[in-house]
Amino acid sequence: MKNRISTTIVGILIILALLGLVGSFTANPAGFIQGIAVMALIGLVIYFLFRRFSNSNPQKKEQQAFLKAAKKSKKRLQQKSGDTSAKGSSLGTLAKLKKSTRTKKKSPAHLTVIDGKKSKKKNRASF
Repeated sequence: MKNRISTTIVGILIILALLGLVGSFTANPAGFIQGIAVMALIGLVIYFLFRRFSNSNPQKKEQQAFLKAAKKSKKRLQQKSGDTSAKGSSLGTLAKLKKSTRTKKKSPAHLTVIDGKKSKKKNRASF
């Protein structure tokens, strides 16, 4: 019973909304299109702001943390050695650090083979 009432109410609301849209479009088409354009623009602005300030990508966060740590360690090493060309060499070494992490090979997994009864076939018809 409740399901029928809510379905009827939603249907009536949709019909009234469509009538309102048609009436608005026929009365002032330019204003109707302008209103839709403004709503779409506001929606896009909200979407891009949300995407900009949300930290949903953990890989990006880890990459930024890695680069920040690499810069700090490079700066610390340069302060110890007393090197004055910090800016020029840091860019080259950061690229080298990125490349070295990609090309680093993993050690082979130590797997063992467990021998079983491979010659015996299962009768799949009987359970």
